[in-house]
Amino acid sequence: MKSLAAQDCHQHIIEIENVSFSYRNQKVLSDVNFIVKERDFVGIIGSNGAGKTTLMKLIVGLLPMEKGNINLFGQPIHSFKDWERIGYVPQKNNFNPLFPATVREVVLSGMYNNKSLFRRVSRSMQQQCDDALEVMRIQDIAGKRVGELSGGQQQRVFLARALVNHPDLLVLDEPTVGIDAETQASFFELITHMHAHHHMTFLMVSHDLDMIEGYLGTTPVQKNGNINLFVRHSHDLQNCAENNLEHSLSIN
Repeated sequence: MKSLAAQDCHQHIIEIENVSFSYRNQKVLSDVNFIVKERDFVGIIGSNGAGKTTLMKLIVGLLPMEKGNINLFGQPIHSFKDWERIGYVPQKNNFNPLFPATVREVVLSGMYNNKSLFRRVSRSMQQQCDDALEVMRIQDIAGKRVGELSGGQQQRVFLARALVNHPDLLVLDEPTVGIDAETQASFFELITHMHAHHHMTFLMVSHDLDMIEGYLGTTPVQKNGNINLFVRHSHDLQNCAENNLEHSLSIN
């Protein structure tokens, strides 16, 4: 497998080896190989139908493996249990705007897994939710239904949900589709700030080549079929004025 990072001294966050996938006998992915190391920011660009979203769903366990291997944090995906280490923001158009949930309920739902599904919401969980809401500057709309919000507000809700467990890996699938250019720029500024200043690894699918190239460079580090992978690596943490979630991820 070909590494996306220049150095070999950092943990492998994702290892993809000879992964293939088909829908109804139509090949979508064919022998995909790559490695993502800690603190990589990997941007994925590809044409419609190239398999970008399929690849993201395989990585976060939403689709079963057909062929090949995926390791997460050094563990085979079939035995991986620490899903709270991964935050996932799916495509906006997958969200049902009629879903009867408030902003706070959606963000809190990010703290539940099969083991904690029926666990009572503790004070610490509420505090983590409050912190994530404040980071995304959506604490004032915590009681609103998500379907009532603008596209930009909804994306902040889904990002808050993905961040509520303080994940080590954040997977973003076309996070700026359907929102205006100004909100797109603000969203991208936020996540690049998070990458530059904090110990997080990012994997993002985007249709915006200019935005990707502006941060990750103009030359893809690797190609897999019609999927191009761009990368920026940051080994050294930069200092932030605050280290807690509530303050350290916020931007001006």
